[in-house]
Amino acid sequence: MAVKQTAGRDQLGAFAPKFAQLNDDVLFGEVWSREDKLSLRDRSLVTVVSLLSQGLVDSSFQFHLMSAKKNGITRSEIAEIITHAAFYAGWPKAWAAFRMAKEVWAD
Repeated sequence: MAVKQTAGRDQLGAFAPKFAQLNDDVLFGEVWSREDKLSLRDRSLVTVVSLLSQGLVDSSFQFHLMSAKKNGITRSEIAEIITHAAFYAGWPKAWAAFRMAKEVWAD
């Protein structure tokens, strides 16, 4: 089950209230909660590859890697996912993603 998201309101609520509401209520509240259509694990996989392909390996990428781990993606699976994506998204982007993934799956 998707967790109630408040990051938008917490971080941007006063500055960009509509964006914060869309982030928390629509993206995470409605889209991520449609588990009958696509599991949280599969949504995490798609999100990680989408962010990696754009080169967005920042704190939001780390959040989604941690979510992917919580949603059941294993260390060996994330290694295979990033390796596969490297050929389509770019080798340097994969290196950056691996650095962060190693931290998340360090245990």
